[in-house]
Order: sequence, then C-alpha cells, then structure tokens
Amino acid sequence: MTTTLDVSSLPLVPKNPLPFWQLVKLVRRLDTGQEVIRDAGGPLTRIQFAPKNVYPPIVAVMSPAGMRDVLGRSDASSDRCIIHDEVRAMAGDSLWVLPNELWRPRKRALQPVFTKHNVRDFGGHMSGAAQRFVDRWPDGGDVDLDVECRKVAMQSLGRSVLGIDLNERADTIAQCMHVASSYTADRALRPVRAPSWLPTSARRKAARAVAAMREITDDMVRACRADPTRDAPLVQALLTATDPETGQLLSDEDISNDLLIFMLAGHDTTATALTHTLWILGHHRDIQDRVAAEAAALGDRELTPADVPRLEYTVQVLHESLRLCPPAAGVARLATRDIAVDGYRVEKGSLLAVGLYALHHDPTLWPDPMVFDPDRFSPEKVKARDRWQFLPFLGGGRPCIGEHFARLETTLALATIVRAIEVQSVEPEFHCEVPLTTVAKGPIPARLRPRR
Repeated sequence: MTTTLDVSSLPLVPKNPLPFWQLVKLVRRLDTGQEVIRDAGGPLTRIQFAPKNVYPPIVAVMSPAGMRDVLGRSDASSDRCIIHDEVRAMAGDSLWVLPNELWRPRKRALQPVFTKHNVRDFGGHMSGAAQRFVDRWPDGGDVDLDVECRKVAMQSLGRSVLGIDLNERADTIAQCMHVASSYTADRALRPVRAPSWLPTSARRKAARAVAAMREITDDMVRACRADPTRDAPLVQALLTATDPETGQLLSDEDISNDLLIFMLAGHDTTATALTHTLWILGHHRDIQDRVAAEAAALGDRELTPADVPRLEYTVQVLHESLRLCPPAAGVARLATRDIAVDGYRVEKGSLLAVGLYALHHDPTLWPDPMVFDPDRFSPEKVKARDRWQFLPFLGGGRPCIGEHFARLETTLALATIVRAIEVQSVEPEFHCEVPLTTVAKGPIPARLRPRR
C-alpha cells in the first residue's frame, strides 16, 4: 500500500547559524563558499536574509538525498529561478532558461540531436584541435594552459557547432562571454536590483556583448538555411529537428538562441575542464604517464570517438578532475510549492541552491576530498556509489543536454595532448572564479616537454 507523505508535518530546513554579514559574502562565492555554509549548518541548511515576503529564503542543498529530492523529481514542484530569468531577459529563450512548460517541447525536439550516437557526427573535432595545440609546441616551452586550452575549445566548438574556426574572433567572443555572464550572475545575486527596463551602463555593455555573439550565430543559421550542404553539422541538425509529438520545427530565432548558450556554456566548461585536468596531471607524473601510455597504445593516428571506450583510465582521470573542479559549481531552482527535501520541508517560493561543489568535496562522502585519486572512479567503486553523489552534469529531469558532447570532447583532447606532451605545472594552486560556470582565473603557467 502506497502512503502519501504529508509535507506539512515535516520540520522546516534548519536555519544556518552563521552571521548575516558572513553569509552575504559566502553566497556570492559560488564554489568554496558552499563548504563554509555546509560545515556550519549541515548539508541541508536555510539562509534567511529578510522576511520571506521581502526576499525568498535560500535553501542550500548539498547531500545526495537532497540532490535526488530536488533534481530527480518528475513533477512541477520546482522551476527556473531569478538567475535563469536574467539570462533569458538578456539572451532570449533557450533550452537552459525556459520554464518547464516551454522547456518540454524544446527538449523533445533537441534531445535526439544530442544522443551518444549523433554527437559522434559533430563532436569529433576535438582531436584535431588538440593536435594543433601539440603542433604549436614541437620542442615544448613555457605556456599558459588557460590560453592554450581556450584555443583548443574555441576551435573544436566552432567547428562542431557552427562549422567554422572561431579562433579568429576568440578574443572578442571570450570578452563578450565574460561580460554577459558576469552581469547576469551579479544581478541575480543582488538582494536589491535596478528595474530591468532601466538602461544602466552595465546592462548596455552586456547587451552589446550578447549582440556581438548573436551576430555570429544568426549569420550561421542564415548561411545554413541558404546552403543545406554547408559543413555545420549541429546547425544543420537543429534546422531539421522537430518535436516528435507535434512535428513542429524550431524557429531560426530559437536555434540561434540555443547556439548562443551552447557557445557560452560549452566553451567555458570544456576549456576549464581541460585546463584543470592538465594542470593537476602536471603535479602527478605517474598518473600522467599512465594516461599517455593508454592513448599511445591506440596507435600513432588521430583519435576518434570510437576510441573513447578504450580510454577507460583517461575517463577516470577526467571524472576525478571534474569532481575537484566541477564545470558548474551549483545550480538553482525555485520551489513552486512546499516540498520534502532530505527529510525536511522547503517552503513554496524558496530558492533551492544546489551545491555541487560542496557535494563533491564532502569528506563524509569522499575521504581526503582534496586528494587527486582517479581510482575513486574505478568501475567497482562507481557501481557501489550512490548515483546522486557525483553530478558534474547534473541529473534527473533537467540534466545538461550537452553531457555526451562534453565528455567526448574532453576525453579526446586529454588523450591527444598527454600522449605527445609531458606537462609540468608551475603553480601549486589552481585559481578559478565562478561568474556562472567555473572558469580558470588565469594565467595557469606550465612547462611542456615533448614525449620521445
């Protein structure tokens, strides 16, 4: 017999004991701030800056059970929040920001494009881009890993998404992405914000940045409409994508909006994942040599998506790097009604701050959490682990649609670079910042030496 849980009988999520002034600073530090909040109030804790009719409570969710109860729900108990509203107002409707009702038909249309099988058709450019990184340094030398990995990501993403090499406009695109993401994140986290209709200096600057990026995506959509044979596999796939229930095609504006977000999220997350993994391998020569040997065993040729299943240890290394430096330190949802989360009641209207960084660094889940140990992701340990304990690409009803693409790209790039180049990291710490996604706070200096 199934019983229905009476949510109203559950206690409210405990209030965090830290002082107001400290919490104000911590909630703006979207990665390491989570750990301080968790250590003080536990893996499920409530932050109340003002009466809830003035400013919504923030419920920080940092436990596997909490992740399951928030992200794993199939009902409409949570939805997009102020952060997504700000991105939507600045960059238009896209899969990432749409509320549930509008998101479902868009997801139905896009999901077939991003299956494992189809991603291989447009996601195999990373090996070539990584090989060009190798070719730029035939004799090794001193490099900034952040700069080099951004070039790799920009080239691969440009070819995969738009069918062009974006490195000619890399500086402009990177600056535009930084301006737009910093503006939307800063605005969303402010308790008091200027009205959205007020043309502030920061808003005008962000709008110009988005317009510059949109010009690129709009041009490519028009070019592919005019020439169905143009080599831009993802754009061509989106042009023919239909909602399987209604048969409706995506509009050119919708396609351009989604391409814009793919560029924004895909570039930063892929570049940072690759940069951090190379940096941490630069401090672990034995693990780096094992990755190089695994890739070298595949032969002296360009690696392809078909090789990824044979790069098992490389994938373990990548997963451990993603645990230590998750591409999204956290995500947010809005509770649309009272819900049960990990044994407590979360009130309607609360902002659910899903803390992936704190989850991945919890010492009760990950012994010695700051130690780099790829064996945490051996097949045996993965099988025995709670599925909600490791979520680099989220999970449940609204995971990252580009997960297969990101895993494929970073695995191929990592194997291609490490089998040819030995990396020695210079700095003992990897500094990063989190405007929206996690990005390296460069430079990240390293010394390269060719493998003979």
